[in-house]
Amino acid sequence: MNFQQLRIIRETVRCGFNLTDVATALFTSQPGVSKHIRDLEDELGLEIFVRKGKRLTGLTDPGKELLVLVEKMLADARNIKSLADQFSNRDVGQLTVVTTHTQARYSLPQVVNQFRKKYPKVHLRLHQGSPREIIQMLKEGTADIGIATELLSEESELVSFPYYEWQHVVIAHKDHPLADRTKLSIAELVEYPLITYQEGFTGRMKIDQLFKKYGLLPDVAISALDADVIKTYVELELGVGVIASMAFDAQKDFDLRTLEISEDLPLNVTSIAVRRGHYLRSFAHEFIALCNPELSERHVKERLQNDDTQNLDQV
Repeated sequence: MNFQQLRIIRETVRCGFNLTDVATALFTSQPGVSKHIRDLEDELGLEIFVRKGKRLTGLTDPGKELLVLVEKMLADARNIKSLADQFSNRDVGQLTVVTTHTQARYSLPQVVNQFRKKYPKVHLRLHQGSPREIIQMLKEGTADIGIATELLSEESELVSFPYYEWQHVVIAHKDHPLADRTKLSIAELVEYPLITYQEGFTGRMKIDQLFKKYGLLPDVAISALDADVIKTYVELELGVGVIASMAFDAQKDFDLRTLEISEDLPLNVTSIAVRRGHYLRSFAHEFIALCNPELSERHVKERLQNDDTQNLDQV
């Protein structure tokens, strides 16, 4: 048994059991991939994959259990490498942070600026994706830290920490009929087309729940992934917008006005998440602490260790 065989098992599942794609992903040949699989099955004395003719179509029951161990072994191997780098090159390396557009655009610039000044030799890779893509990258070990408002705290394979709380704001063009109102109700908003986030992004679920709470069905005329797009169409007077509060800047968005709503808009919590068992180097802990000073390296490590212990007790 060797690490290449383990990588092939993992990649075969990720590539939908297409061995040509596996060979491409691992920079090897398709016959070589097939041989590695046969050799490992012969060594273990069991079939890892379900076959239909020469094609692989899924994992056998022992194959499913083996995959869990393979993922852990490969993660541990990455952790050993990170541990060695931590002590040999403490302030040199790479940190991969995956987040949504809203967080990358509005909440993280100051954090990134401070981090780069403190760790100029660390290559910071900042990826943008949906919450589900963030979870996938964390699970696969291709990202060290994930930041988003949706889903992260619900994922059992991740440990999440609070970053900050925020609310939405309602915006309209300065010439909109509602722009001069001192206060209005949620019911009055549904009389106009609404422009807001797509489902699954930046607290959209909380927006939907608010209208549902009052038995209202808004006309969501346009939905977008980020606040910049929403503000653009509100500026064109195509509707009233609902965006994250940190995305509004009165000086830059001078053609827009915020509208005060009589009902309390719900709070949203943006989370920072890491994969259970993932080794974080000291500069990764520093990045987290820059986001939220209460999340010291000691606090994060203790939480990770406690959660891992609880998981072992439940096995």
